[in-house]
Amino acid sequence: MPIITILPHAQLCPEGKTIEIEEGKSLCEALVENEVEIEHACEMSCACTTCHVVVRQGFNSLNESTDDEEDLLDAAWGLEATSRLSCQVKLGKQDITIEIPKYTINHARENH
Repeated sequence: MPIITILPHAQLCPEGKTIEIEEGKSLCEALVENEVEIEHACEMSCACTTCHVVVRQGFNSLNESTDDEEDLLDAAWGLEATSRLSCQVKLGKQDITIEIPKYTINHARENH
């Protein structure tokens, strides 16, 4: 099973975290299930950018992004070449390291 390393985030994961997840699972679901309360204002339907992450290692092992995801990412805060919407990422066999950006474009944080 792949291991996800989450780099420290001041609010969502201050210590950082390492979790083991089954292959094929949504990254956003895996984070939420493991008490990393990443925003997902559209309920993981690829309609917003609140679950934006930057993949620091293992980017090429992930499923390819769709045109819809790419269009949404253009509006994400802190966009990088290895940015993805975590709700659209399906975990492969390889371990990955992610960083959750400091900000989202939301004006108010959702409580999930």
